[in-house]
This record gives sequence, structure tokens and C-alpha cells, in this order.
Amino acid sequence: MNQSGWRIWVAPTTMMVCTLLSYIDRQVLAVLSPTILADTGLTQAQYAQAVSVFSLTYMITNPLWGSVIDYLGLRLGMLMAVALWTASSASHAYVGTFLGFAIARGFLGLGEGAAFPGALRTAVEALPPTKQSRGMALCYSGASLGALITPFIVTPIALAYGWQSAFLITGAFGLVWLVLWQFVARPPFLPVHNKRAKLKIDWPNFADRRTWVIMSSFGLGGMALGVVGYLSPLYLNRVLGLSQIEVSRVVWIPFVGWEIGYFFWGWIADRYAAHTSRPKNIFLLLTVLSLPIAFVTMTRSVPITIALFFWATFIADGFVVMSLRVGSRIFPKEQTGMVAGIGSGSWGAVQLLILPLYGRWFDGGWHTWCFVSMSLLPALGTLAWWQLSKPWETEPESSAA
Repeated sequence: MNQSGWRIWVAPTTMMVCTLLSYIDRQVLAVLSPTILADTGLTQAQYAQAVSVFSLTYMITNPLWGSVIDYLGLRLGMLMAVALWTASSASHAYVGTFLGFAIARGFLGLGEGAAFPGALRTAVEALPPTKQSRGMALCYSGASLGALITPFIVTPIALAYGWQSAFLITGAFGLVWLVLWQFVARPPFLPVHNKRAKLKIDWPNFADRRTWVIMSSFGLGGMALGVVGYLSPLYLNRVLGLSQIEVSRVVWIPFVGWEIGYFFWGWIADRYAAHTSRPKNIFLLLTVLSLPIAFVTMTRSVPITIALFFWATFIADGFVVMSLRVGSRIFPKEQTGMVAGIGSGSWGAVQLLILPLYGRWFDGGWHTWCFVSMSLLPALGTLAWWQLSKPWETEPESSAA
């Protein structure tokens, strides 16, 4: 396949739209949570538990989808996954109880587990090695862009036609993407997948320390992306007193940090971690830069609160990008989807454990506990990564890493 010209960017751009849609579909509930909770009578703890069902299925299926996509190929694998999560997203419009939302979120997680394994695999298949880091940033950036624009899309729909309509309309976007994918997932944009080249599926091996190297840094380091995404609207509404309309005007700002972070830390990875599997100084820097979120509850200023949320997502991106960079070096190219699945699955596992606890703390007014622990958990992830990655200590490193 010709790896030059504008055509090589068609598949990564299409996958960027896919990750964008995945985050629109998962963020509709978060953005409209003040309205939905008021309408349905759900508590903040029940809301967090329903979100955690998504995290559970997302955690399980990320590494599984990664391995399946490595085996079946991008065309069929993403077709199956996006069809599943599109139907699941639309189904939220027909539920109004804790059980209903929990089931809908569970099936949404089942489908969306393929988004980031497919994204990383697309960057590797479509682009030459010298452009794959930028391709990965482009593919993954759809997530932050989706989270950023969701309030502007769903809030007017919900206010005009009801929150149920927001789920139906955003779900329909997935159908359009499925049609587009049929034209993109083939030459000249992507190579033909040769299933005979792989006689069996390579599942993640949890006895392999390399797996835990990715899980510790991605899951704990990137946890702010989920916490800010799901709980910041409730914090702004319940603690700082913003209305649903006022929340929608500012809640998108932290996701600008998320969007910028992918490209900034992608450049840092290419520049300072291109020749090492153990960029210690970068992980230490990220750990220190994660600490300011602990001070959120010390201010009643909306601008300062939003700035701290912005910073938290920007730094969390650094952990995500560096984890994937390390994973792509310590695993073979044929397991690219699995590497992304391990990382995203570990993130889902952390959200599964953290969000129900944070939901109860929010109900009890213990917000400081949430944000202080949120600032310290990346340090725990870095410490685990430091110990687990020691086998690569003797590898030559770039002087700046």
C-alpha cells in the first residue's frame, strides 16, 4: 500500500470520528445528569453505580476486542462493535430506572471497548512508522473532542425535546459512521487483512509483567479523564450552584485540555522517549504535575475550578500517551490492538472501583476526599510502573528521558 499523500490520513481521520462518537454516546448521560437525576429520582450514588457497570464491561472487553481486532481485522471488528454500541446508546431513551440505565450502560461498554484498540491499530496499519505517533494522537483525539462538543449538541436537544431525544439523535450518528466505514476500511486507505497470517487469537497474558507495566501507568495515571468527565457536571451543579444551562456553558472547557494533551504529549513522546522503554523522568514529572487537583475544594471560584479540571485532563493525557508508547515498544506490532485494549481496560477497571466510592462521597459531601485521592493515585501508578519496568533498566535511553 502506498504510504504517502493525503490518502494515508483518511483511515485515521475516520477513526478519529469513531472515537469522537464513542465519547458523545458515553458523555450524554454525564452532561445531562442533573436533569436526568431530577427527572428519574436517581441518587448520585445510583448514578455512579450505573456508570460503573459501563466501566466493568468496558474494562473486560477492551483487551478482548483488541485481540479480536488483531485477528479479524479492522473492517469486521469495528463494524460489529460500533453497531452494538450505537443500539445501546439509543436504548437509554427508553429507560428511567437504575436497573434500566445499568443494563444500557453495560451494553454500551461492551461495544465501546473496541474504540481505542481499533484506533491504535488503524494508526499502525495506515501510516509509516515515522508518522504513527501523530496518527495515534489524531485517532485518540476524537475522544476529547467528543467530550468537548457533547454539551453543545445534547443540551439544546434535551431542553427542546427532552433528554430522551438526545440519546436517539446521537445514536443515529453511529449509523452514518457505519456506512462511511464500509468505504474506508479497504485499499487504498487500509490494507487487506490476511486472517491466514494469524492462526489463533493472542489473548492478554496477566502473568506477563509487560501487561502490568501498561495497566499501572494507564489505569491510575489516566483516571482523571473519567472522574472529571462523569462527576464535574454534578460538582458544578450541586456544590457551586450552577444550573443545567450554566453547566453546559463551562463543562466543555476541561476537555480542551484533554484535546491539546494528546498532541502535546505525543510530541513529547516522539521527541524525548523515542528510543527508550523506560522514560523515568517523564513519568516522574507527570506524577508531580498531577497534584494540583487536590486543591479544588479550597475555592468557590468557578474559573479556578474549571482551570484545575482542565489541568487534570491535560496531565492525564500524558500518562495515556506514554503508556501506549512504552507498550508499542515492549510488545510486537502484531499485538497492537491488544496493547491498546490492555491500557483502556485497566482504565475501565480503575473507574469501576473509584466511581461508586466517589458517588457515595459526593452524596455525603466528602468532596475533598475525592480530589485529594485523585491527585495521589497517579503516584501509586508511577511507583508500580517503576518497579514492574525494571527489566528494561539496562536498555540504552535517550539523554533527555
